[in-house]
Amino acid sequence: MPDIIARFDEWGVDERQFWLRGIEPPKAVDYDPETRMWHVYGHPEIVHLLSKPRVFSSNLQRLMAPELGVDNPEHTYDELLYMDPPEHTRLRKLVSHAFTPKVVADLEPKIEALTHELLDEAEVSDRLELVSALAYPLPVIVICELLGIPAADRDLFRKQAESLMPATSDDVTLVGRFEGQEEVTKTVIKRHKEFAEYLQQFIDQRRREPREDLLSGLVHAEVEGERLSDKEVASLVDTLLLAGHLNTTMMLSNTVLCLDAHPEEFRRTRQDRSRLPGVIEESLRYLPPFSVTSRVTAAEAELGGVVIPPDQLVMVWLGPANRDPRVFDAPTEFRPERNPNPHLTFSRGIHFCVGAGLGRLEGRVALNVLLDRFSELATVPDEPPAFIRTAQMFNAHTLPLAVSS
Repeated sequence: MPDIIARFDEWGVDERQFWLRGIEPPKAVDYDPETRMWHVYGHPEIVHLLSKPRVFSSNLQRLMAPELGVDNPEHTYDELLYMDPPEHTRLRKLVSHAFTPKVVADLEPKIEALTHELLDEAEVSDRLELVSALAYPLPVIVICELLGIPAADRDLFRKQAESLMPATSDDVTLVGRFEGQEEVTKTVIKRHKEFAEYLQQFIDQRRREPREDLLSGLVHAEVEGERLSDKEVASLVDTLLLAGHLNTTMMLSNTVLCLDAHPEEFRRTRQDRSRLPGVIEESLRYLPPFSVTSRVTAAEAELGGVVIPPDQLVMVWLGPANRDPRVFDAPTEFRPERNPNPHLTFSRGIHFCVGAGLGRLEGRVALNVLLDRFSELATVPDEPPAFIRTAQMFNAHTLPLAVSS
């Protein structure tokens, strides 16, 4: 069984994900004069940064809008992902109700039943394409059921969720536009508009006839004595999509890849399912779905002994931070027994992933079902996984597996 690092080249994983290949960043905090962007790679530095939302702002629009060709208020980013307090605090409280420990725990039987149903529908013989058969549809169906929206519209949800990824293109700089930028911007705006129009029918329906679902709760919720606007409801649904979908899809695939590359850990986990939570946490550290997020300095800030001026774009590299040798022993090794395992995959602070608990549950339940149903579960040398080439994500678009009952 080849080492997983050797596999990255075989699979076509983006070479800019240097940390996956055991290479350390040059500095904990670095500045690129060509793009006029700051890069933070160190774990302690990122923990500090994420604890200071008023200094390291999530509101990228004021800095990025001119570069993205956004010229009017209709095109502004108003998702929770890009909000600062107090607006963020006000709306985050509503979203958090969808992911309380009790709500999440009560979903376990449904998640297990859905996993079996999806695998039955896949009509598996000796091959299973994990992403399309399970890793993608499972979290989409769960979040649709929470909201009370038809799961049959899952493809629309997938396009919308992908459009919500942080606006930090590998090609974005602060010194000019990149090729095709206007077309990319138009596409994103178009998707947001189409999705808002799609949601409007359900929002209108819930205003007239409330149901026992999350969308009804958002439509009729009051914050400081006022109902949410339709635009705010749509924005929160966007957040729920991102929190409850993309991370889980990638986490499930990445955990299978980690186990496949470490057969002894796979054997032990198959025999002792109590190891699954540790395996999932270490997979989140080792192959995080999202490698980077972004902030803008709202004031002069000192970080890791470096002074960063105000109004600077700061790229926050969670992937390299998860392998910071100051925090993790043997950071390039896959060790499910790590305890503690303070990875930053779900971020920290006020923007900690609201769907983290649900994602962990979906991953544990789905992996248990896969191990119960298949005595063999392995990658196929002649059918390697296909990855989206980007430095920002470790995302298998397809993951063919050889299976046997």
